[in-house]
Amino acid sequence: MNYRHSFHAGNFADLVKHALVLWLIRQRAEQGPLTVLDTHAGAGLYDLSGDGMRSKEAEAGVARLMTADNRPPLIEALAKEVASFNPQGGVRFYPGSPVLIARALGNGGTYKGFELNPPVKVLLDEALKDYPNAQGFEGDGYDLTEAAALKVQGPLVLIDPPFERGDDYIRSAETAARIVKRDPKAVVAIWTPLKDMETFDGFVRRLEEAKAPRVLVAEARLRPLNNPMKMNGCTMTVVNAPSGTDAAAAEICGWVAQTLGDEKARAEIWRAS
Repeated sequence: MNYRHSFHAGNFADLVKHALVLWLIRQRAEQGPLTVLDTHAGAGLYDLSGDGMRSKEAEAGVARLMTADNRPPLIEALAKEVASFNPQGGVRFYPGSPVLIARALGNGGTYKGFELNPPVKVLLDEALKDYPNAQGFEGDGYDLTEAAALKVQGPLVLIDPPFERGDDYIRSAETAARIVKRDPKAVVAIWTPLKDMETFDGFVRRLEEAKAPRVLVAEARLRPLNNPMKMNGCTMTVVNAPSGTDAAAAEICGWVAQTLGDEKARAEIWRAS
């Protein structure tokens, strides 16, 4: 299953990913200046009247977020960010990870996003032009992120591949484990689609075999896992998960599952190591 950022921008999985990343940034930034490294940055800002409108996924995701009542605090924090890009109301524009992270870091941190696709890299540069603390780089995000992580202490790393390659699960797990092994203060958050448990269990086993520490898995299932060709849910797997991640993930995944899922939707938060 390919996961093109522009086609899926603003869907339920983006809400899970971005709400938790915003929380992780706030939690980590309290300890001092933070560097965030993003393996698969994407375009940075998405016009949902394009691919997002055609896919209808934003309509079932961020559009419902913005009209929902009684949003819990961590969901409300994301809604406020989205609203700032749509001052006339509605949800035409959705900020991707690069822009959300750059705004959350302010002048006290640094964002480095990596993008393999040259045309998308041009869009990323345009999206980041107003953020002097943020920069995009062209190339293989796994390799470039590992190299960048060697030059800073205690980074927050986001691994968010499009799953167009057969080795994305393997490289995600192995990259995360190597980064944390070299720097015990690093935190790595890995987003994955949730199609079937066999595929995901293999990913978790690889993390365990690499002895990745303090692995927390946050699942948001919108429907039963009975169609492996469909994204039935998503996960955020946090390696070296800081204190409080369990509660933050439960708040976010619980709201997404309950509000956007079917009658069998559920959220699960568990520790793999």
